[in-house]
Amino acid sequence: MQFGRDARVDSDTLRQMCSVMAHRGPDDDGFYVHGPVGLGMRRLSIVDLATGHQPISNEDATAWIVFNGEIYNHASLRAHLQASGHHYRTQSDTETIIHLYEEYGRDCVRHLRGMFAFAIWDAKKKCLFIARDRLGIKPLYYRLTSESLVFGSEIKVVLAEGYEPKFHRKVLPEYLAFGYISGAETFYDGILKLMPGHTMQVGLDGRASIEPYWDLPISTEDSPRSETYYIERYRDLLEQAVSSHLMSDVPLGVFLSGGVDSSAVAAIMTKLRGPVETFSVGYAEDDYSELPYARVVATHLKSVHHEVLVSREQFFDALPRLIWHEDEPIAWPSSVPLYFVAQLARERVKVVLTGEGSDETLGGYARYAFTLKNASLDRYYRGLVPGSIRGQIRNAIQDSSWISAALRRKLAHTPLARDGNSWASLYFDNFLCAFSEQEQRGLLSDEIAAEFEPGAPYNSSLKYWDQSSGDMLQRLLYTDIKTYLVELLMKQDNMSMAASIESRVPFLDHPLVEFATNIPRQFQLHGLTGKRILKKAVQDLLPHSILYRKKLGFPTPWSRWLAGPQLQAIRDLLLEPRSVDRNLFKRSAIERLFDAHRAGRIDHYDRIWRLLNLELWHRVCVEGDGRELMSSAAGTAETVQRS
Repeated sequence: MQFGRDARVDSDTLRQMCSVMAHRGPDDDGFYVHGPVGLGMRRLSIVDLATGHQPISNEDATAWIVFNGEIYNHASLRAHLQASGHHYRTQSDTETIIHLYEEYGRDCVRHLRGMFAFAIWDAKKKCLFIARDRLGIKPLYYRLTSESLVFGSEIKVVLAEGYEPKFHRKVLPEYLAFGYISGAETFYDGILKLMPGHTMQVGLDGRASIEPYWDLPISTEDSPRSETYYIERYRDLLEQAVSSHLMSDVPLGVFLSGGVDSSAVAAIMTKLRGPVETFSVGYAEDDYSELPYARVVATHLKSVHHEVLVSREQFFDALPRLIWHEDEPIAWPSSVPLYFVAQLARERVKVVLTGEGSDETLGGYARYAFTLKNASLDRYYRGLVPGSIRGQIRNAIQDSSWISAALRRKLAHTPLARDGNSWASLYFDNFLCAFSEQEQRGLLSDEIAAEFEPGAPYNSSLKYWDQSSGDMLQRLLYTDIKTYLVELLMKQDNMSMAASIESRVPFLDHPLVEFATNIPRQFQLHGLTGKRILKKAVQDLLPHSILYRKKLGFPTPWSRWLAGPQLQAIRDLLLEPRSVDRNLFKRSAIERLFDAHRAGRIDHYDRIWRLLNLELWHRVCVEGDGRELMSSAAGTAETVQRS
């Protein structure tokens, strides 16, 4: 969208922008260009294969839409809109959005149930309307200047318009802490995210209006209902969600980890449709592979089961390519196997359902229960032990040479190693941060450190914590849904779309989320484990050994691989003149970090991952190195089919 009296969109530039994300839509493309406005689309054809071509207009061609996602309630909306006088030319959910916009304007998003990012050019009002789904399942990035608005499903689309990438150093402290950026900013100066649950309207004068339309409702019942009520209601809503997510004119499957979440989705899908195709990923290192559990579930459900094994060599060979797909440093090693299992699934299906979102809505991570216990214990600890002694104990746990790396990591999760006066220390540093703010002071160069105010790593996440309400568990869930989960969903979307496959997340059907996060704590947690309601809701569908096994959380052998020659290779990369000349970090700090890891004093696996990904991102996405990797295969893997 170009601003100014004689502004015109260049159609060749628009086509180039779409071509860089051809992997997201290999089946079709489409364009609408009219004066200062241009809309482009790459399509992965899933619903209404014959007539669902985009962009789509309303009846008199005064409004045009491009859309990424799925609207699961479009059939019921269609009936209502037709009764109100709207005329359809297709069977697609895309056309429902455009008619809904005619009927309700900006409030159209409140009627949608699904995952979406879309843009509508309203020729009557001379404005562009952009929206993103409530939970951030589908991404949308943009760059707004006095001359133009450029947007797309990936950052590389915005860059293809001609913008030269530049590192936005302001995000560095948050990245070093969490591995992701929880607010609207990105790693690129001038490129932003439209946040989940928000809409944006931009006129031809360049003025933009961004508004929220949804937030997670938190309520505390004075008299909670019986546990049976929550179990039955959750089961009903989950079955509705899975059923709606089966909407497709192409084959579907399930990413099956062997954990409770994906197994529950596969079980309900089997109940509704009969045997399904399931896809799993693992490693030769048995300690890090969940394949045996996935096989148990596949056998129980009689699914057509497929597996892929990822080797250390394939993992590292694929990493630069996957950073290019993600446009930003990859937060967690688990993104890499996700890509390989998506490649495997693409050979058989176009759509997969996944178990993403259950942990963040049902208290599934152990850190929730740990934090509740830590907060309780810390009150007694601070009351009994003077602050000076508590500080000495914290320092001893951090620095003493007689504590092994394994023991240090365990003690680090207790109030003994935490500052109970700081929520950042008690929760963020404890469970989510690789480099705490204190550790960053020793890592960052003096010049870079001087750019940041105190609290810089935590400010964005603390904003959500401060605006949360309810009991402590509800506040933890709210904060993670607004921050951590959004990054997980971006990983899920980018890694699946890199393989030209669509992933769907029925646990994040928003009515189900709103119900789940308001289930009373006593029904959510049992000891240090969560998802009690889900386990009881599907206990008739899955083996007890799957429902109540220890959670592994999609592990990768990253830490074990660092015990081999790869550690020295990464160290050499980070200490090359090219890397050091960025002047982001102190060379001596990098050397000490690797020396401590090699000696076994501290397990720095997560910190090494952060530093490696940041350096590779600079080389691949900013400086354009390794583009030959982008056109080569990311390695082949052994596949196994089980019937």
